[in-house]
Amino acid sequence: MEAETSEEVIIKILKTDPRVILPQYESESASGMDLRAFLTNDITVPPLGRVKIPTGLKIEIPKGFEAQVRPRSGLAIKTGLTVLNSPGTIDSDYRGDLEIILINLSNSEVIIKDAQRIAQLVIAPVKRAVIKETNELSVTIRGTNGFGSTGV
Repeated sequence: MEAETSEEVIIKILKTDPRVILPQYESESASGMDLRAFLTNDITVPPLGRVKIPTGLKIEIPKGFEAQVRPRSGLAIKTGLTVLNSPGTIDSDYRGDLEIILINLSNSEVIIKDAQRIAQLVIAPVKRAVIKETNELSVTIRGTNGFGSTGV
């Protein structure tokens, strides 16, 4: 059974340099578009080191949507590089440079090269909540049982 397709979401992208490669889906059913590093020199990330990597992109996301920056699983398993604030959120009113915060969780240095695929961008709908202060919450079977309470 094929899923229904929803209305197209238009994301406007401004390249800050002609060398920049636009994000793209790498397979027919991919949820995320790959983002690439935009560098003049390689960057070496030491073990447990954090870096902010430019993409050379600025984006305009329609109101009611966000862009989530997520790790690339292959990069994470092969090198230990992952997105530090995962998922990173890009709000629809942000118009600045798109930069990716990476951390090296391996025991070895990792080198990031220009045009290397470093993260993925997922476009998602946003619902804003209405906050209502209360003096009590409903009772559930789980109650206040937190971390690990449903098993490991």
